[in-house]
Amino acid sequence: MTQVRSFPIGSPILEVKNISLSFGGVKAITNTSFNVLKHEIRAIIGPNGAGKSSLLNCINGIYKPQEGTIALNGEVLEKISPNIIARKGISRTFQNLALFKRMSVIDNILVGRKLHMTANFLQVALQLPKAMREERENREKCEEIVDFLEIADIRDTPVARLPYGLQKKVELGRALATEAEILLLDEPMAGMNVEEKREMCRFILKVNDEFGTTMVLIEHDMGVVMDISDNVVVLDYGKVIGDGPPDEVRSDQAVIDAYLGVAHD
Repeated sequence: MTQVRSFPIGSPILEVKNISLSFGGVKAITNTSFNVLKHEIRAIIGPNGAGKSSLLNCINGIYKPQEGTIALNGEVLEKISPNIIARKGISRTFQNLALFKRMSVIDNILVGRKLHMTANFLQVALQLPKAMREERENREKCEEIVDFLEIADIRDTPVARLPYGLQKKVELGRALATEAEILLLDEPMAGMNVEEKREMCRFILKVNDEFGTTMVLIEHDMGVVMDISDNVVVLDYGKVIGDGPPDEVRSDQAVIDAYLGVAHD
């Protein structure tokens, strides 16, 4: 029986059209196009050096492609900083953890609420009613995320004391705190053991199902990709060589030759 989704997959929410990115004479991405559908989990796969992280960096404004456009809900994201793109609804986690190691779990997650804070420095310094109300509301939201991720027992623990898998979960929590429409996850399971990967998969699916968050993730574990993705885009030398449902992509001979490493029949 097909499982009924809480948030059915919809129309394109993110449209990448013919983007190209070069560093000097080196082409990282060449004429790449694909769509991400609302509420889907979209995987981006490919060999090392295929341009996957560079592509995410273009989507969230770290890099500016020399050609092509990226549109969110029909609005072209042009000459916009990562901070503004985050305010428009795209949040990001990184391949290498970007947490504040001496801060507690709850305070790291609270950093993700910065986008929703409007009180100015003076209001915060003087603890005026607006600042106090925002502080209370944002902490309540972060406590909800802590409960959602089932990490209440470590909420006050400095992140540096946590094992790697839990640190990855804290980073996911901080991304959730932004209340983004789209989460870009750059190798969310890199360096994890089998049990930690299983746990992270559970929460990626849970976020997608309960919040309806659209997920775009880079992942090398093909078992994970095939299990949790709705659609997969395959990059090779910065070009799209496959795009579709996991089973379709897995049987595409161009993908097999370039990435999956399965010999011809």
